[in-house]
Amino acid sequence: MRNTPPSPISRHMACVIACMCVAGAAQAQSQDDISHFAGQWINQTLDTQSLAGGTGALRPEIQIGRLDPRLQLAPCARIEPYLPKGTQLWGRSRVGLKCLEGPVAWNVFLPVTVKAWGPAWVLKKNVAANSVLTADDAELVAEVDWAENRSPVVPLPEQWVGMQAAFTLLPGQALRQNSVRPPQVFAVGSQVRVSTTGVGFEMSATGQALTAGQVGQPARVKLTNGKVVSGPVNKSGVVELTL
Repeated sequence: MRNTPPSPISRHMACVIACMCVAGAAQAQSQDDISHFAGQWINQTLDTQSLAGGTGALRPEIQIGRLDPRLQLAPCARIEPYLPKGTQLWGRSRVGLKCLEGPVAWNVFLPVTVKAWGPAWVLKKNVAANSVLTADDAELVAEVDWAENRSPVVPLPEQWVGMQAAFTLLPGQALRQNSVRPPQVFAVGSQVRVSTTGVGFEMSATGQALTAGQVGQPARVKLTNGKVVSGPVNKSGVVELTL
């Protein structure tokens, strides 16, 4: 009878069974040891990074999750921690752990949460969407978790006073970059002034806004001769062009 070579699936299953046998023959890698090792590496990594806020250093707080308790890892003499591609030690994340020296090679992902505590401006009351923020709308709170949201905290009052609320803001909510936007000074279709400056001269013209104008943001304007220009909007609502 002709011998039939094992299929790729059979070879894979044999490899899995062999790995399970090796792992079962030796004491499994302790999850407590893995968590402790990951915590030390995260602390060292955060020490080398600058966890700085707008008013000083942030206080990190690390919460280490657990692997699936059904997972039995073979003992490992050298574990290499790493950050998976596209992740960072900020908020809810994960740390990769790879066994480099052991009877069975393994690679697992440990859930972690990194909090970054520091002062932040927090809303004292409701602020309706599109309302202009005033200094009375928020107060400085000693500790807020900056990493609770992916959008960075706005640390200085001059960065949010006079800005518009991007959506309805609620009491207790920290002011972040995605919650404020520059105020709108003219709407689409408005007649606006365009100022052009160069070496030794300044010219101005009027045109029709093709986009809404927000302070500090570029806006497109169609001049009376049909030409379309673009430039940042100043606080007076003038579109500034530089040659």
